[in-house]
This record gives sequence, structure tokens and C-alpha cells, in this order.
Amino acid sequence: MRFLIVLIIIAFLIFKFWPEPATPPVEDTFIGPQIQTLKKAEQVEQQYEEALEQANERIERESGGD
Repeated sequence: MRFLIVLIIIAFLIFKFWPEPATPPVEDTFIGPQIQTLKKAEQVEQQYEEALEQANERIERESGGD
């Protein structure tokens, strides 16, 4: 009986301290292409916002800019 308890404790300790495998980066998983598409969309959105801001500044300068 003691032998069984010792085996259970040893098995528990091995399970507890066994190193977990490293998780792969998200880009390497099945969702990677969607994330790349989102990053490209964020870049396009940022470029659009910058162009919109420049256009607003130009319009404000041309109208006399209060």
C-alpha cells in the first residue's frame, strides 16, 4: 500500500514539474494569414487617416484657418 502511495506521489510530482512545450507564435498557427491581413488593413487605415488629416489641414489653410 505504501508503495502505491509513493508511486502516486512520484507520478504527481513528475506531472507537476514536467516542462510544458513552448507555444508557437500566433503567426505560425492556423489563424496567421488572418492576422497578417489585419495588420495590412491597419496600415491602410493609418495611411487613410493621415491623408484625411492632411486634406483637412489643407482645406483649413485655404479657407483662412480660424
